Amino acid sequence: MFYNIDCIEGCKKYLDDNTVDLIITDPPYGINGDKLHKHYNRNESFVLDGYVEIPKSDYRDFSFKWIKEAERILKPGGTIYIVSGYTNLVDILDALKATSLTEINHIIWKYNFGVYTKNKFISSHYHILFYTKPGKEHTFNTFCRFGDGEKDLKNGSLNYQDREDVWIINKEYKPGKIKNKNELPTELLIKMIQYSSNENDLVCDLFLGSFSTAKVALGLNRNAIGFEISSTAFKHQIENIQKIKKGCLLNDIRKPTETNISNRGKYWDIHEIDKLKMRYLELIRYKNKKETILALSKEFGRGHFAILNKIESFNEIDEFKLF
Repeated sequence: MFYNIDCIEGCKKYLDDNTVDLIITDPPYGINGDKLHKHYNRNESFVLDGYVEIPKSDYRDFSFKWIKEAERILKPGGTIYIVSGYTNLVDILDALKATSLTEINHIIWKYNFGVYTKNKFISSHYHILFYTKPGKEHTFNTFCRFGDGEKDLKNGSLNYQDREDVWIINKEYKPGKIKNKNELPTELLIKMIQYSSNENDLVCDLFLGSFSTAKVALGLNRNAIGFEISSTAFKHQIENIQKIKKGCLLNDIRKPTETNISNRGKYWDIHEIDKLKMRYLELIRYKNKKETILALSKEFGRGHFAILNKIESFNEIDEFKLF
């Protein structure tokens, strides 16, 4: 399910409407990417030739065309993550605005070793645009990586930290190994795939490059499809992808600690609300607010924020303002 073809033509030829669960893709940036090595102090002898850049003059039209295809092939409720630099980001954003796709987050990916500059600040981040297709609730596995009650050494929520919209993830360096011009790190891909898809979903990359998205998707027991226009990259990577055993990453990824949140997402009935009010008033007399919420979370089988939000809705009641 991998094709050595331009993604716009490939989508039209090989993918029907509403067939893909998740798209993760890192399109050309339109900044002479084939000459980026001049800005980095690295040995290019192990980098595959054949990187195909999009001329600046064509970039806007190109962006509108491939993003329109992405919208078409996504299932209702499907998700797309687009990794982009800032130079031509406006073209990507305008292309997204011309579709029905809905913005969920604009994520900043902070990486190590930005492009060195003398007369301006060093560029050391990319943008990740997280959009979904209307028509059905999108997949977002909130507790797939960290449980609701998992804390760091300072008692901060690990789940909260992992879901902030600034991600600090280092690029991968592979000295002495054959590689593509640009490759997304495995850790970054695992995070997007875990949160926004389920096992056996179909994950698509419109610009396969190093096939990193496809390799991680297969490793996490998803199905994969994609397109790469460079014959050099395609021929090299198609041999590597055949060595990937489906599900091979599942034993290596972090498992969230199980928490006793048996009623997560369930409707609050009037009796449960009345009981929560009573128990809150009892506990807050001899515990602080954090301790009270923790106790109530365990007692009612609901997450920290579910309890907190419900308690805060009580603030308009006079008897609660006393505490």
